[in-house]
Amino acid sequence: MEKDSFKQAALDYHASGKPGKIEVVPTKPYAHQRDLSLAYSPGVAEPCLAIEKNEEDAYKYTAKGNLVAVISNGTAVLGLGDIGALAGKPVMEGKGLLFKIYADIDCFDIELDTKNVDEFIRTVKLLEPTFGGVNLEDISAPECFEIEERLKKELNIPVMHDDQHGTAIISGAALLNALEITNKNIADAKIIVNGAGASAISCTKIYVSLGAKKENIFMYDSKGLIHGDRTNLDGKKSDFINSTVPADTSLAQSLHDADVFIGLSKGNVLNQEMIKPMAKDPIIFAMANPTPEISYEEATAARPDAIMATGRSDYPNQVNNVLGFPFIFRGALDARATEINEAMKIGAVHAIAELAKKPVPDIVNTAYNNANLNFGKNYIIPKPVDPRLITTVAPAVARAAMESGVAKSPITDWDSYENQLSLRLGNTNTLSNVIETKAKQDIKKVVFADAENLSVLKAVNVVLEEKIAQPILLGKKSNIQKMMDEYNISLPGVDIIDPMEFANEHEAQRLQQYADIYYSKQQRKGITPEESLETVRSGCHYGALMVETGDADAMIGGLTRRYPETVRPALQIIGAKPGVKKVAGMHIVMTKSGPLFLADTTINHHLTPVEVADITELVEQAVRSFDIEPKIALVTYSNFGSVPGGAAAKLMHEATEILHKRHPEWILDGEMQAHLALKPKLRQQYYPFSKLGDHQANVLIFPNLSSANVAYNLIGSVSDVDVIGPILLGLNKPIHVLQLGSNVSKIVDMVGIAAIHAQDSENNQ
Repeated sequence: MEKDSFKQAALDYHASGKPGKIEVVPTKPYAHQRDLSLAYSPGVAEPCLAIEKNEEDAYKYTAKGNLVAVISNGTAVLGLGDIGALAGKPVMEGKGLLFKIYADIDCFDIELDTKNVDEFIRTVKLLEPTFGGVNLEDISAPECFEIEERLKKELNIPVMHDDQHGTAIISGAALLNALEITNKNIADAKIIVNGAGASAISCTKIYVSLGAKKENIFMYDSKGLIHGDRTNLDGKKSDFINSTVPADTSLAQSLHDADVFIGLSKGNVLNQEMIKPMAKDPIIFAMANPTPEISYEEATAARPDAIMATGRSDYPNQVNNVLGFPFIFRGALDARATEINEAMKIGAVHAIAELAKKPVPDIVNTAYNNANLNFGKNYIIPKPVDPRLITTVAPAVARAAMESGVAKSPITDWDSYENQLSLRLGNTNTLSNVIETKAKQDIKKVVFADAENLSVLKAVNVVLEEKIAQPILLGKKSNIQKMMDEYNISLPGVDIIDPMEFANEHEAQRLQQYADIYYSKQQRKGITPEESLETVRSGCHYGALMVETGDADAMIGGLTRRYPETVRPALQIIGAKPGVKKVAGMHIVMTKSGPLFLADTTINHHLTPVEVADITELVEQAVRSFDIEPKIALVTYSNFGSVPGGAAAKLMHEATEILHKRHPEWILDGEMQAHLALKPKLRQQYYPFSKLGDHQANVLIFPNLSSANVAYNLIGSVSDVDVIGPILLGLNKPIHVLQLGSNVSKIVDMVGIAAIHAQDSENNQ
């Protein structure tokens, strides 16, 4: 996009529709007069009186606990400088938008038309009753240091100047990881800092907190090295005086044998000749925006061994404050911290650094054009779109607040807290957490029939790291190892078995054993011993036989195969549980209000009422295995006989009667339309007799494969929800089939489900 057109697009973006980027939205009902009476006079008097008696009740009855003030005087707005408070308002609104979308924190932006430090501080102090926290923004140095220090002392709510500490926290995490990758010790690293403003000072202070030695740090401002011979050092610059070299030592001279360059100054102050003498595997953070101190292309051309970071999103390793401030304030607010202290900032640093080492979710790879990101020189910090930031950084900050003694509302149930954080952004991972927790209680061996696949290997990495199961991989060893090496995937202790080649005599004997078992099951269906031996070399057959013989506890397959190619071996080798006449398929839709279970979505075309009832029993048992109480609706186009004579309506009506007789205590009813199953108030209004009562159904049983299959595919395609499945129900041992194109998180969920089913199978023997 050309510069002029981008300029116009930016103006149009802010002016279109309702001007600006944020608004106030009511959180309580207001449609009726009674609602207004409760919201304002006379009802509002009650919480007012309660707060008068106990000021802490403000966090109970008002939005204070989730409200942050973004405050600036416009003296250092982005790279625009002192443009004034009003001109800085779009930036403050933008900061409020980021707080909301990344951490569900509400904001008021406040622009103060003053450059007087005392006047600024007094105004913010007067606003303290309104807010749960204060984010200082775009205030010039050195005034910003005094303003933050005094407000932290004089306010009893968390205060942070993000321009100082945001970059410090993110670059600190990046620096730790870059040093780890290059096998360097921070205590020994020679660090050159170009820039001595608020951000540079704060960055350098946090590096010292992380272990850097001041005698190894050489800081430069526009006038040269911060040296003891200088008499023109203002603000906090004197904290980083280094007189171990002559005062006239130039930036280029200091860069000789330097391990790290930190740029927080202006564009193009470095050239290729200056960085060539740096130490082996140099770390270059050129963070001036929008033009770095040296371009990514120039730096990597001159030093191909360098780890490079910038403030730009179009190059690897963007040092972006949005990785930190939303989640730091989230943790501080939730722990009711009275300040944001050094321990909380260091907690955030380590949390961000560790997150970069974990397998990257598919949603992040997709956002970056399906790049296969993995920990290394081009990926040393997480991407801003990583949904795990809120559940990683906020708890780390809250925990640090508690351990350092500044938390007024300590968190006791961390699992519950992380679930709440996920739900804030509509990422209802509750079921996934249940699956993972249950799977970890008794580690099972899960064999992957399609291991020559990058998504599978990434999922296996997660499964192994999180101790969800003990993976076994089937496939050509050289192909699997090549992918692992290419994408830096380490799977220590994981067996890789190639059914097409024998690694040793034991594997050859096992293959023959499997062929004999398969032949005994299929000999009356025209198969020969030679054909049996050839058939069991396929991953799905071999994996199913591993489960049948107990060499594995469960199998995952199907990602790169047609559905019947995985299901058929499972039915032939494993078979149904005793008493189960119909194996069924179930999908789980992860909605904001909780998981929704749909069946039968993959197996059976034509059903009788008894078979529908049998399948419903399988689903009910499966749902309970996730510690969820089933609330079941048998759905079709009719409501309790409203459309007489239809085959599907009659089928579900009769199946409901069978289930009511078998299980009178179940929360179950039918036949009904799907919207009534999901809207209890509407259902109670017209059908108050329904045994679903005031419950929203979380299990939908469909009359045929067509309707069920259409339903889950439609929901997954047109709405922003995850769909897990298909989950095969009724097999004697757990084998599950991945849907074509399943991402890493869905594969991990399926592994957890398989492990849980293996636990249940073992317990029921």
